[in-house]
Amino acid sequence: MDIASLLSILSGMSVFVSLLLAFFLFTVKTENKLANRLFACYLIFFAIDNTGIFINEDFIRRHFNFEFFRWSTCALIIPTFYLYILSVCFTDFRLKPQHLLHALPFLITNAVYLLRLYFLNDAEKIQFYDHRSQMPELYCFQLMLGFQIVVYSNAVFSVLKKYKALYQENYANPKTSIFKWLFQIATVLFVLYYLSIAKNALRFIDLEVLWIWANIIMQVFVLTITCWFVLKALNHPELFRGIDSKLQLARDIIHEHNESIVEVEENQNEEVITKIAVLKQYMIEKEPFLDPSLTIQELSNQINIPVRDLSILINHHIDQHFFDFVNEYRIQKAMSILKNPLKSDLTVLEILYEVGFNSKSSFNTYFKKYTNLTPTAYRNAS
Repeated sequence: MDIASLLSILSGMSVFVSLLLAFFLFTVKTENKLANRLFACYLIFFAIDNTGIFINEDFIRRHFNFEFFRWSTCALIIPTFYLYILSVCFTDFRLKPQHLLHALPFLITNAVYLLRLYFLNDAEKIQFYDHRSQMPELYCFQLMLGFQIVVYSNAVFSVLKKYKALYQENYANPKTSIFKWLFQIATVLFVLYYLSIAKNALRFIDLEVLWIWANIIMQVFVLTITCWFVLKALNHPELFRGIDSKLQLARDIIHEHNESIVEVEENQNEEVITKIAVLKQYMIEKEPFLDPSLTIQELSNQINIPVRDLSILINHHIDQHFFDFVNEYRIQKAMSILKNPLKSDLTVLEILYEVGFNSKSSFNTYFKKYTNLTPTAYRNAS
């Protein structure tokens, strides 16, 4: 088997797996239809780009316009992935007319191709295709794709940073698998795309062997990543839960009300102290933290403090994320159970569920953070 055949096989396998997962995402019954469909569209554009490696040369020469259009679909891959990230992070995300702006590079590219390529005669198309690496149209297109990768990588990680901050300030569920999944997939894909920039630079260097081997290495990565997508989708179907994008970070609320929050008068300080005391007393007496899915909105409703005020109270005045604030009470509750000889028959797993955690790894992490001991070691030392 020669190198070109190996490259075609790897590419074909990657395309098949991508399209299979896209079909699954389009047809599976779920409440997260938009996120699934956006990811399916991303996989389809990803697969279309990958077909270029194994498409028969004779087919290309009979359908040059199809090949030129296939090139242009590369401009839709990363914008679609960005919209997917938004749809998973924020439950209230909806596609709007302004999101069509993300398709501008694709539309501009096709407008250029319409003027420069689509209406050429066959001989001129052959001439362009055979010397495409030296053509300014393809050179500019590659630069545009590189710029797109840089811009959208910054945008994606900015969204994930905001998502994580909002999650910590407004949600108490210690399960962070969604953020980890999105961060992992974004990191892996953008590493792949930055490597593709380096690989595409070889297109303009007269080293065909190096270009072929770079493609093989990239195809191994692509096949591995697409198989990873499938395994994640099968093993972790819960990775499609978001938060409300209308939520605000405490620092943003404080910035909006700078004078009333930062330059507080003495009576306002007393009011804050009173509210903190009421909040802590409520947490001890009513134990709302036992609810594993407790949110700051739900706690606000229970204690009759507006959610904006409660967010500022916890995140600014107490100086803790809501995430950490609630988990501290859970750990204290767990510590009291572990020290209680009457409850020595309870396992650590039973205790963590009883105090509001739903993950053993998260419970162990937070317990050790607060006590410097594992739950088992703490029980033995009591």
